[in-house]
Amino acid sequence: MGDAHRIGVIGLGVISRAYLDTLVGRSAVRVTAVADLDASRSAAVAAELPGVQALSVEELLAAPDVDTVLNLTVPAAHAEIALGAVSHGKNVYGEKPLAAELTAARGVLEAAEKAAVGVGCAPDTVLGTGVQTARSAVDAGAVGRPLFASAVMVTPGHERWHPQPDFYYTAGGGPLLDMGPYYLSSLVHLLGPVRAVIGASSRLRTERVIGSGPRAGERIPVEVDSHVSGVLEHEGGALTTITTSFDGVTTTAAPIEVHGETGTLTVPDPNTFDGEVRLLELGADQWRTLPPSAGYVGAARGVGLLDFVAADAQRPPRASGELALHVLETMTALLRSSAEGRRIELSTSVERPDPVPLTPPEKWR
Repeated sequence: MGDAHRIGVIGLGVISRAYLDTLVGRSAVRVTAVADLDASRSAAVAAELPGVQALSVEELLAAPDVDTVLNLTVPAAHAEIALGAVSHGKNVYGEKPLAAELTAARGVLEAAEKAAVGVGCAPDTVLGTGVQTARSAVDAGAVGRPLFASAVMVTPGHERWHPQPDFYYTAGGGPLLDMGPYYLSSLVHLLGPVRAVIGASSRLRTERVIGSGPRAGERIPVEVDSHVSGVLEHEGGALTTITTSFDGVTTTAAPIEVHGETGTLTVPDPNTFDGEVRLLELGADQWRTLPPSAGYVGAARGVGLLDFVAADAQRPPRASGELALHVLETMTALLRSSAEGRRIELSTSVERPDPVPLTPPEKWR
């Protein structure tokens, strides 16, 4: 075993705790530094973790004992931090989306290629047993030839539970850019990349009310569409209808369903790592639950970064920057299609990531 891969974390908001719980104490990686615009927050986190320094953002980007920057900032800052890491010769793995808009995301990958460093990006939930078991079933012919799919995400809005929800309703936010990466990354695993889209969206409320925390009752503006629907044309010929909304109370629809010539498969919530995969075959009268057959068992936020660190010339990262760019273009094309009222062909494509074999916790931790 060589030396542990050294990680520096920038952005210590709500999601950082989940990442740190996964990364700290693992043999393959070592968290060496943390940074946040709120220096007191980074000091408090560093105090809990032996051997971890609290640095400024600029200090961490330049730190010699950081190999990869874990970028957990708000979407509007993703590209800036990623480019800062790349300019210092560091790999970067970020929360989704890769950037708030497509041109900036392309710039990150172009800069990384020139600097010969790697880029990875969440979501990594799709590497758990839920989506991977579903993918394994589809690849094995459980539904026959896949013909179409549906993807549905409906919530009343994150302001009900998040104490600082502003960024969900500004550039880089909204239900599609926030939650769409989980669904679209899953759909690429299941059905392959997207070649064209048709979209429609709406913004029927101009304000939201914060429901928890010290700002409870405060009204915040809505600057992005809060309901997005569309049709995805996959390169293999299958069609997916997708709905992402912050405007509904709930839904009884399965998060993802894949329909083929000989069966229908339901896929669990792609914002979780596991869950029940169910199959109804043509002519059968009962659904059956498929046992986990693929994916990282017991995975949590950060497994994609561990997968990224373990990648090599034989096996590229599964939560890659290239996949994140294709997902981002798919989402921005849906929004553009809605605004322009026309079908839009994508300029990017991506290879389906390698499937994840069934991997028990002791093998990936």
